[in-house]
Amino acid sequence: MSFFDRVKQGASEAAKKAQQTVEITKLKSQISSKEKEMDKIQLKIGKAVYQAFTTGDLAQSEAEVMDYCEELVLLEQDIAAIDDKIKNMKSEKACTCGKVVPIDLKFCPECGKRFPDEPRSEDTIGDIRVICRHCNTENDIGSKYCIQCGDELSASGG
Repeated sequence: MSFFDRVKQGASEAAKKAQQTVEITKLKSQISSKEKEMDKIQLKIGKAVYQAFTTGDLAQSEAEVMDYCEELVLLEQDIAAIDDKIKNMKSEKACTCGKVVPIDLKFCPECGKRFPDEPRSEDTIGDIRVICRHCNTENDIGSKYCIQCGDELSASGG
């Protein structure tokens, strides 16, 4: 390989790494935005409960609080899906003990748990998408829930 070919290859790899960094930064920004939404909803829950408390009937806030809690669950699912996408971009996975490790490890270095064997083709990562039937958002092939609306993505597509 000539000097210019190596420089060209190095520049190409640097551009890919920079693009990945930009994408990861965007995804982290989405997570931050969703966490702020969660904080607002939690504040609404507190206000609803307090208002019901001051009237002496906590049961009156139950339906409102349940609706807010369902919104929180959807936001948590969105955040988990975005976090999984970041890990996929970085070629990482998380163990049940919480340790984030390179995707090619078979055992967790922290707790020793064996990771399930997952066939993975580097040629198809990022190319195959699942379209959410609810909001038409593109999701990674391994996603269980839509990153936009939180709707469950079925394996059969229907």
